[in-house]
Amino acid sequence: MSNGASAQAASATEAAVDYDVVIVGAGFGGLTGLYRMREMGYSVRLFDAAADVGGTWFWNRYPGLKVDVESVEYSLAFSHVVQQEWTWSERYSGPEELCRYANFVVDRLDLRRDIQLDTRISTTEFDETNGCWVLSTKDGELVRARYVMMATGMLNQPIKPNIKGLDRYQGEQYHSARWPHGGVDLSGKRVAVIGTGSSGVQIISTIASEVGHLHVFQRTPGYCLPLRNHAMTADYSKRVKANYGQWRAAERYNSFGGWVALNYDIGEPVTESALEVTPEQRRALYDERWENGGLAFYNVYPDVYTDLEANATLAEYLQEKIRERISDPELADILTPKYPVLTKRLIAETDYYEVYERDNVTLVDVSEQGIDEITAKGVRVGDTEYEFDALVFATGFDAMVGSLKAMDVRGRGGVTFKEHWEGGARTHMGLMSAGFPNLFIINAAGSPAPLFQPIILGQEQVEWVGRLIKWLDTNDLNCIEATADAEDRWGGLCEEAVAETLFPLTESWYLGQNVPGKARTGLAYFGGMVNYRQYLTEAELDNYSSDFVLSKLP
Repeated sequence: MSNGASAQAASATEAAVDYDVVIVGAGFGGLTGLYRMREMGYSVRLFDAAADVGGTWFWNRYPGLKVDVESVEYSLAFSHVVQQEWTWSERYSGPEELCRYANFVVDRLDLRRDIQLDTRISTTEFDETNGCWVLSTKDGELVRARYVMMATGMLNQPIKPNIKGLDRYQGEQYHSARWPHGGVDLSGKRVAVIGTGSSGVQIISTIASEVGHLHVFQRTPGYCLPLRNHAMTADYSKRVKANYGQWRAAERYNSFGGWVALNYDIGEPVTESALEVTPEQRRALYDERWENGGLAFYNVYPDVYTDLEANATLAEYLQEKIRERISDPELADILTPKYPVLTKRLIAETDYYEVYERDNVTLVDVSEQGIDEITAKGVRVGDTEYEFDALVFATGFDAMVGSLKAMDVRGRGGVTFKEHWEGGARTHMGLMSAGFPNLFIINAAGSPAPLFQPIILGQEQVEWVGRLIKWLDTNDLNCIEATADAEDRWGGLCEEAVAETLFPLTESWYLGQNVPGKARTGLAYFGGMVNYRQYLTEAELDNYSSDFVLSKLP
């Protein structure tokens, strides 16, 4: 069917339903969008392929999974009622509790009536004749909307392992991102875990005590540090609730990554250079964060991100901590990372390094040779074949761009995101792409999402979109589209920002290097939330006149 023909046919179909805004994705970004758009008086419908709300926490259920930002901070800030009425059971929540929380939000704020679950959007096409988006579900329902908000998340599309012979394997196979909700009985079995990022580390720490024998295939070690999870104390919960306004302001405006908790209080940002303080002062600051656990080490001296000498002060501190936990020096050397710290995601864990003291755990270092192939019985590395009853792939995601490139979203001329982003992610401010009018992207490519708490970032992006749509209404307009020149400039700003840091020195999903052939262009904005927010503000003050095309559609 020629471009636009299917969309025009949809316009004439009686089954089509009109909404001001359609949202795809029932994670926290999508729920924020639904709440905000409806609060502003727009008709909204939210769709999700999952059977329940919760987004990534619905799909990810692997053993040991915990969020690595404290529960009191990894939560929605737009409702005072929700903040006061919900009480977390743990300092760091697991997927089951996070999904219960999402359901509480949905019911407490009466959002469920505008949510349609178990509904996969098969195509999303811009109808150029009628000036609207036409979404088709897998069941054939056609829905028209003036605006579309894609809240499909930055870590949504799992990477299928690209290993020779995968289809030949005759045992059980599992991927961390699509773990069976009913759980998996691995007791007594010979199990391989391939991948030692956050997912792999949490799985390894949890299943080691129940499997018969566990082999861990490691290519690159991570900087792993204790999560220090425990049951939520009534005192801590009460103190945070009494001062949530202060906590939220600090997260948004006075933090590096959108979280500030430091030993059960609001941590102050560090402004000095790591090289300007004494070794004793530096050690005290690092010790304070070690005591806290979790991701507190992101809130350290700013030059740790930009200067190798400053970075080495923290890297050496954490390397020392890792070696203290491993009795075998040779094993400790394999498990200790050598690259600049923080250039890959820190991994918060529980007794991970202690796992390697167990007789039923074997570490296989594949940093140089790699895995040669998957055989019918297991894994071959060089001349050695390891036989297993089950393979667990913790191989991560096609971050930032994967979900939209996997979806059939067609903008002007029938161009898809996969085609438009072939040479790298092209966005303006991580919110819109040229050729996709009135379509907004939340917490994905071109945004600060890798280094800033997505719940807070998503709320700021949704609020910006809401003000934009209201401005269009006020000015008798109904269409906005980023220009190609704006995409070029934003891609350049993204590249300039990351080039000023140490991130390019390490292969990571931050820069797309976990996917063969993936371009890092425009993938994320590493210039900080303060600068990002300034760009959003300038676009508003400029009445969107510089980098967008504004128009009135039918």
